[in-house]
Amino acid sequence: MSQRAARRATRPDHALVFAALGDATRLALVAQLAGGQPRSISYLAAGSKLTRQAITKHLRVLHSAGVVRSARSGRENLFELDPRPIEGVRQYLEHVSEQWDQALSRLKAFVER
Repeated sequence: MSQRAARRATRPDHALVFAALGDATRLALVAQLAGGQPRSISYLAAGSKLTRQAITKHLRVLHSAGVVRSARSGRENLFELDPRPIEGVRQYLEHVSEQWDQALSRLKAFVER
């Protein structure tokens, strides 16, 4: 495997995280899980107009992106937030922001000559 391919293989897929967080329902689920306590699907569906099946589908998307993890407890799965992928996206956005700031500074210097 080339070095480039190895870097790609180890780099997190930020697109999956962006796609998973690009839905209002999934953002609400992440907010519910941000308290740090593992929650069941029944708990997450309580007070929502969505069915447990719909909540499950949204949790699967979040799980596929690595944003949540689940563990079996008796007859139910408990879901909890894994903040690492979100932190990775935050760092990526910070890096992109720095690049834009540098590019805009160069453009400003060029225009002001």
